Amino acid sequence: MELPERNIGFLLHDVARLMRKRFEQNARGLGLTRSQCQVLAHLARNEGIQQSALADILEVEPITLTRILDRLEEASLVERRNHPTDRRIRLLHLTKTAHPLLGDIFTIGAATRSEALEGVPEAERDRLLAILSAMKSNLLTKSGGESGERRANNG
Repeated sequence: MELPERNIGFLLHDVARLMRKRFEQNARGLGLTRSQCQVLAHLARNEGIQQSALADILEVEPITLTRILDRLEEASLVERRNHPTDRRIRLLHLTKTAHPLLGDIFTIGAATRSEALEGVPEAERDRLLAILSAMKSNLLTKSGGESGERRANNG
């Protein structure tokens, strides 16, 4: 029987969970949750996106995203604007207040990745990225490719 620490699925899950936890620890001073930081980071790459499309990218239920956006809107970090031709659609935009926070969020993300990769030589990091990219490509190909995955990679 394969030990969990030797199973790539378990290991990837554990590393992702620990990186999320460490990001939260590093970002505590921002006054934002990891989910709020994630929404802001994706909005920075997809300014003017529809709320439903952002929910797809983040792989969260629309109601979950609505709650996060409500808090970000209350903090004057995000605004919902009407679609020019379809009044049922709301487009998401960052406010001027949000832009300085993005630098902090991306800096904390880079610091967290640096902590995770401490002691791993650059060549090994490149190899790890290549392997993970190949795995992702294989799984997307086998599953018929997720449109949300493709959109998330374009940002």
